[in-house]
Amino acid sequence: MTRYKILDELLSDRYHDYTLDDLTNIVNDRLAVLDIEPIVRRTIEKDIQYLEYDSDFLVEIERYTSKGVDSFDKESQRTVAKRCLRYADPTFSIFKKAMSDDERYLLRELLTLVGQFDGLPELSTLEDLRERLQLSESKQIIDLSKNPLSNSNLFAQLFSAVSHKQVIKIQYYRFEDTNSHHQIIVHPYLLKEYNRRWYLICAAEKDDKLLTFALDRIISTETLPAHIYKEYDDNLQERYEDIVGVTLYENKPLEHIVFWVSDESKHYVMTKPIHESQRNYTHERETELRKTYPMLTNGAFFSVDCIANYELIRELMSFGKDLLVLEPLSIKNEIIKKISTNLEEYTKLRT
Repeated sequence: MTRYKILDELLSDRYHDYTLDDLTNIVNDRLAVLDIEPIVRRTIEKDIQYLEYDSDFLVEIERYTSKGVDSFDKESQRTVAKRCLRYADPTFSIFKKAMSDDERYLLRELLTLVGQFDGLPELSTLEDLRERLQLSESKQIIDLSKNPLSNSNLFAQLFSAVSHKQVIKIQYYRFEDTNSHHQIIVHPYLLKEYNRRWYLICAAEKDDKLLTFALDRIISTETLPAHIYKEYDDNLQERYEDIVGVTLYENKPLEHIVFWVSDESKHYVMTKPIHESQRNYTHERETELRKTYPMLTNGAFFSVDCIANYELIRELMSFGKDLLVLEPLSIKNEIIKKISTNLEEYTKLRT
């Protein structure tokens, strides 16, 4: 039954092309996690034969060839397309069960929320669910700020690629060179929103390097079913816990950043922290800081522990004179340099 559950999931998949060898390898990978002995290809063949002809299900399984799924035949000295397998009916499952009223209610509410994202309603499966659950008449009760995309289907395409673990080829451009287009094959892991802009977090297929692409720089995507998807080995969410925004540096250290905020802005910073690690210093630590910085007679002292990046510096500078970085010296000097450069540019406008 464990093998049948795994096979049922793989044969229902319309986003990947699986040969018998692929099915055998994936089943064995899943069994290994459960500490179950591996099986051979012949066992998978018998399982499929049982589902087709001997079980109560009498499943119709489609055998087809797919572009990019092939091998080199030594005897004939030519490339031979391999046969892939899947359910003929993409909606079929031997473990399908009816949805409860509670599940229908929860799904309806989630689809109402998710359907507000640009592009997602273009997914035919989502649109079918919306119609079946009568969401067209649902009142919108949550409104999310969003940055409109020139390609309204892009979010849906990337959402599908991430959820179905598909390797994709993306065509994109850089902000500094909008006339030149670039292509890269990536393994998509996460869609992340920051400051009203969506980003794709992925790994390059050629070297597994973690990359970040703003969705408004992606021109098009193409799924590559024949490519084997690689999971991300580390905890991706944890890696982003130590930064503000999406710019992640591999070798930068975690910094303990102490800063002062004026009375005008301290309540805003208290209620809307710059980072999850933010602390407000009181009592002994505040007394120490006031002795060290006697010119700061009012306001409040805070700290965050994160890796310095472009977004963090921009956030700290966005408060102007109402936020002063005190430690470490490297970040304080970087901000001073940026302010000095900015002042020089404004000075030029006065002449």
